[in-house]
This record gives sequence, C-alpha cells and structure tokens, in this order.
Amino acid sequence: MSVQANYLVIGSGSIAKRHLANLKTLFGGENVTIGCVSASGRVISKEEVGDGVVIYESLTQALAEQFTFAIIASPAPWHVEHAVQLLQQNIPVLIEKPLSDSLKHFLSRESALLAHYDKIEIAYNLRFMPSAVKFKALLDEQAVGALLGVSMDVGQYLPDWRPTTNYRNNVSARKELGGGVLLELSHDLDYLGWLFGKFESAYCISRNTGSLDVDVEDVADALLVREDLLTVSVHMDFLQRAPVRMCKVIGVRGTLVWDIINNTVVLSTGVNERTVLFEDREYDRNEMYLEQLRHFSEVVEGQARPAISVSDGLETLRLIEAMKASALLGQVVRIGDIQA
Repeated sequence: MSVQANYLVIGSGSIAKRHLANLKTLFGGENVTIGCVSASGRVISKEEVGDGVVIYESLTQALAEQFTFAIIASPAPWHVEHAVQLLQQNIPVLIEKPLSDSLKHFLSRESALLAHYDKIEIAYNLRFMPSAVKFKALLDEQAVGALLGVSMDVGQYLPDWRPTTNYRNNVSARKELGGGVLLELSHDLDYLGWLFGKFESAYCISRNTGSLDVDVEDVADALLVREDLLTVSVHMDFLQRAPVRMCKVIGVRGTLVWDIINNTVVLSTGVNERTVLFEDREYDRNEMYLEQLRHFSEVVEGQARPAISVSDGLETLRLIEAMKASALLGQVVRIGDIQA
C-alpha cells in the first residue's frame, strides 16, 4: 500500500508556481496531495495554480494537516515566521532565497530555527547547475593555480524579468517585500561563499539611479576581501539591457570564466589559448530546481544532509548586511562585526 505524501507551497508568485509544477512532476500521483496557500492571506484562484493543487484559505487551515515537507516562497520578510510555524509541527522546510530580509528578523526566531537545523535547506539552487559543479571542481583542483583575483558580474533590466507584469509591483522592486539587488540577486553572493569561503571585509557603493521608479537599490558595486587578501570585485544591477551573469577567476596559470547564462566554463592560458571545459547551451534551467527538490527529498528521508544549510544562508545574509552598512557609512566594514 502506498503511503500518503503531502506537500505544501507558501506563496503565489512565479517561483511558487514553478515549485508547484515541479512537485507535480516529481511526486504527483495517487496518494499525493500538493497544496498551496497565499503568503498575504488572499485566496488563490484555481486558474493561477492549475489542476491537481489543493488551495488553502490560510496557513492555519493548511496546518491542520501534516506535510512531508513545505516550500516557503513568500516574500523574504515572512520567511522566518513561516518557517517556525511549520517546523514547530515537525514539517521540514525548503526556504526560498534569501533566508530572511534582515539579521534582525532571523535572530528574533534563531533558537526555534536552529532547533530544527537538519530539517531546513535554503533554495540557492544555482549550486545544482552542472556548470557550477564543474566550475567548483576545477577551482578545487587548482586548475589555474594560486588565485590572484576574482570578479563577479550579474545584471538584467528589471522590466524584462517578467514582461507580462508591472515590474514596479513585483517583490524585486519593493523595499517592504525585501527587494533590491543585494537581496534579490543573492544567489550570486551565495555562490561566492560556496566557491571561495568566508570574507573578512566589504566595501560597497549601492544606489538607486532613478532609472526604474522603484524604492530600492538598483545597482551595487563592492570589493570583498578574504583573510588572505584575495579580493573579489562585485557588480550587481537591475539595469543592463543585455543580461550578464558570470564569474571570472584569475590564477597564476590562467583565467577561468563561468558564463552562467550561456552555461559554459572556459579556461584561457595565453593569447589565443582558450579551452572550453564545459558547454551545454541547451540546458533546461528548470533542471536545477528539480535537482534541489530531489536532494531535499533525500534530506527529509534522512539520506542526505542539507546542501545549503541555515549557516550558509546566514553567512550570505550577514554579507548582505555588511554591504548595506558599508554603503550607508561610506567605509570598509568587517563582516564579522555585523550585528542585528
């Protein structure tokens, strides 16, 4: 006899809908319930989520049932509170990035979260992309030797993200919902920590250019410094008409470039000496979302550890707060000194 399995998604935006579709793909069938509830309290329509999804009127109503796991795809300011409500009923949670919109929010419920440390994963799914895995393996193998410098560039014109909606109403553009480049593009800050470890200090300039008529920073430039003085230059924006997402690593034996949009990893060792080490331009980007769901299912079953832990999410959040503090103060900030 099949065991009943229930899955819940909190949220009604584009990422919530992606997760609902992926849950259907991976786990849909008999004896499976896939449910959703709006983060704001409004009742979601069936047209929004399609067939095969149970719509709950409130989280309280949903929590009358037990779930195999839940995905928190609400706006960042609500992540922590939603997570605690679920974890207190022993429901494992996959929390969409970032962990929270602020250290203050996280620390207000820190003990409740850490009590369920092994039942939480943060959805920085870029780590599951095959080119990311290849890029990290090459760095671990010291393919370019000792590192001399790193640069990261990510940007795309915000109105082009979701052309069928008014971008000013989306989470990315609204301060009260955790918008702005530093929080919204934190996938790229997460992978810097994954690839290069902790940073000691940050100097950041961020601003609202006025180009988009939003109330958040739409561009940020920063210099992150590791204890051994390895420096990473960072550029993030909502402004570039031609999207870019890449990481370049300069080493004593060559330069390694990960082009995330084109899904390539290229090694250059001299003039006209260029080797493509990974290329898959036809890669379906939904696969990295599916792969993280497969992995998290193993976490829930006790067969794996969280790939992106609460500690990882907290390190990225602390880095973001350090960058914000640096931009506000106009000076270098020691990341370890950042408090709520």
